[in-house]
Amino acid sequence: MNILLISAGSMGIMGALFALGLAKASNKFAVEEDPRVGQISEVLPGANCGACGYPGCDAFASAVARDQAPVNGCPVGGSNVAQKVAALMGVEAINEEDKKVARVSCQGTKCNAKEKFKYEGIQDCRAAARLNGGSKSCEFGCLGLGTCEKVCAFDAITIEDGIAKIDPNKCTACGKCIDACPKTVIQWIPFAQQVIVDCNSSRKGKEVKEKCIVGCIGCKICVKACPFDAMKFKDNLAYINYERCTNCMICAEKCPTKAICTNFSQKENVYILDS
Repeated sequence: MNILLISAGSMGIMGALFALGLAKASNKFAVEEDPRVGQISEVLPGANCGACGYPGCDAFASAVARDQAPVNGCPVGGSNVAQKVAALMGVEAINEEDKKVARVSCQGTKCNAKEKFKYEGIQDCRAAARLNGGSKSCEFGCLGLGTCEKVCAFDAITIEDGIAKIDPNKCTACGKCIDACPKTVIQWIPFAQQVIVDCNSSRKGKEVKEKCIVGCIGCKICVKACPFDAMKFKDNLAYINYERCTNCMICAEKCPTKAICTNFSQKENVYILDS
């Protein structure tokens, strides 16, 4: 009995000594967390989308506190969150560039664009693209199977009449849809931009017309009509220099195929495709 008591007492004393040693070691080697990390985390949206380049909001907050990330590095929170983070860091908010949003540069709906064949496979754009580039006759067009819609965590993308549509008011510029699109048909544009070339094809005019009736045919009418030298032309496709564009709408009015849209809310131009 005495042996058991002695053994139990010894084990208790040893346990107490080990606990004391661990406590001292913990205090000695403890890494103090900057209190600003928690404060920054509280003002972040908590989406954990990774758009900032870090695995989550807490990681981003930690990087900001260590001056390893900019205070305006959260695209989801925008300028409002940037100002709050800057205040916590004791600095002035960095002037942001114009807000960017994703835009599907294609109007190739079922009515506007022809198809090469009827696709009945996996409802995924990446899978369909492996099958002869997908069913759409224009190899640069949106396949409309919703891969971008599935990866969007903000309910900003819908599939309408065979192509993806992005709501600019819901888009947080996380970039996941751009990474997911096998056709690279989703582009960044300024949020305030009211004139957009909604075509992604680099084919010549005759071939474009055979495949899609709202595609850019490379006529350069928009380039010649723009009084601000904002319309440019490269690889058989018109594009806009957004820094020069004043949203005067002249290019959209002159475009013979209506490949240039005039605003986000505009209803897409729908025509009857010749059989």
